[in-house]
Amino acid sequence: MSAAGYRDLANRDVLACAVVTVAAKLPMSMTPLMMVFLTRGLPGGYVLAASLVAVYVLGEVLGAALLGLFLDPSRMRGQLSVGLLVGAAAFTTLALTTNVTVLVIAALVAGAGPSTTPGGLRAMLLGLVPDSLVPKAMGFDAMITQVVWAVAPALVTVLALSVDHRAPVVVSVSLIVVAAWLVFILPRGHVTSRSGTAKVRVVASAWPIYLVSAAALAQLAVAELVLPALLEHRGIAIGWIGPLLMGFAACSALGAVLYGLRPWPGSLRVQGLVLLVITATCAGAVALFPNLPGIAGALLAAGLFQSGVLVTRSLALRERLPVGAHAAGFSMMYAVTGAGYGLTAVVVAWAMDVGSPIWAVFGGVAVTLVLTAISAAAERRQPR
Repeated sequence: MSAAGYRDLANRDVLACAVVTVAAKLPMSMTPLMMVFLTRGLPGGYVLAASLVAVYVLGEVLGAALLGLFLDPSRMRGQLSVGLLVGAAAFTTLALTTNVTVLVIAALVAGAGPSTTPGGLRAMLLGLVPDSLVPKAMGFDAMITQVVWAVAPALVTVLALSVDHRAPVVVSVSLIVVAAWLVFILPRGHVTSRSGTAKVRVVASAWPIYLVSAAALAQLAVAELVLPALLEHRGIAIGWIGPLLMGFAACSALGAVLYGLRPWPGSLRVQGLVLLVITATCAGAVALFPNLPGIAGALLAAGLFQSGVLVTRSLALRERLPVGAHAAGFSMMYAVTGAGYGLTAVVVAWAMDVGSPIWAVFGGVAVTLVLTAISAAAERRQPR
């Protein structure tokens, strides 16, 4: 029955949504490393690249939080297309200028323009499937996201080193333009039958759910930002960072699929909190193992459980908000998770500066547990 459930997703509408999702999300996941290759020959080099990535993420957070509130389910396809085209123009500017001020503005716009796309596409996907297939659809969507994040760094590296340092930008802009065109082939579904933008109060009422999503993404920040320093601290070749992060993403994709295979005991809130505590425990264990097999095992286990957290949170948000507010809610979730990533980055940077990579891992885990505790307390007090 479970396999049949996934086979039921293999229809034209869902596959079209998957194609648009890949075309829209791949440029987003290519951006951090793409910035490095774009700016490493400019004054400032890697520092400039890191600054532009920070500005890009800020644009994503602000854009998803603010613009997401204006997503109108009856006009969503046009709104998403315009946002993608604005992003394409900003990415093009990044490749054509060396002026730092222009680069900063372009990075901000490149993050803000397409920022509502992930939330909007997720809401459209849920509008294409019956309620019985929603968990599998969410698992499928999470799997696509993780696969895209696993492929993006390798794609950027090959293009930049084998073709030209601007080649990743050309590919990204092309994909964004294709996504802006293909979004109009998506059917309206039941989501687009509701008109009117979401009310701020309604979208904000789900803040404990957003907080858990931020806590889950904090573990990704620990993996990406601390792992290189941790490997060096343990005397392990830094070249293992690529395979380890690809394995983390692959296990996250697998975890999303496994979660959708069957119903699990407990409410979505309990499932999410349990999976998050397990994820944090696995992430903390990464700092305790002195050798590569132990670090790899703990990291892969963290990836496996992390995706389950994100799927349960999306399902809980779908239950919490009315249909017309789904797109805005998913965009707000995207914004808050980005903020959680940024908060964790600040904590682990401080911990590595005053201590060691081991303490940085524990600092990231502490951020996760604090956010989880606040969310759990708030959800218990909120009315059903």
